[in-house]
Amino acid sequence: MKKYVAIFLTFLSSVAFADECAVTIESNDMMQFNMTEITAPAACDTFTVTLKHTGQLDKKFMGHNWVLSTTADAQAIVGAALKAGADNNYLPPGDKTIIAATKIIGGGEQDTVTFDMSKLSSAEDYTFFCSFPGHFAIMKGSFIVKG
Repeated sequence: MKKYVAIFLTFLSSVAFADECAVTIESNDMMQFNMTEITAPAACDTFTVTLKHTGQLDKKFMGHNWVLSTTADAQAIVGAALKAGADNNYLPPGDKTIIAATKIIGGGEQDTVTFDMSKLSSAEDYTFFCSFPGHFAIMKGSFIVKG
C-alpha cells in the first residue's frame, strides 16, 4: 500500500509542477493583456504560453501575438515588425533574438507556443509583448525566471 501512495504522491507533484510550467494569457479588443508579469520556474524543462483573444475584432484590425525576448532586444524586434508584415506575424523572419512567439490571432482565436527554458537565465531581464504595429507601448510585461 505504501508503494501505491508514494506513486500517487509522485504523480500529483508532477502534475502540480507541470501547471507551474504553463500559463494562459488573454488579449482583447481594448489592446490589453490581462497580466503584466509572468513568472516561470527555472526548473521547468519547457514553458508553454497559450494566448487567447477574448475580443471579437478580426486579426487584420486588432490582431495580437505573444512574443518573448530579452528586454534589451524587444525594441529592435518591434522596430522591424511593420516591415516584416502580417504574413510574417509582424516578426522579422529568422530573428534569433526572438525566444518564443505565437502567431497573430483575432477575436475568438487562440495559439500556443512552447519553448526551452534551459536557454533562459534568472539573471537576465525578459519582456513579453505584442508586435502588432502600435501595440507595444501598452501590450507588454515582464517575464521572470525564478530560481
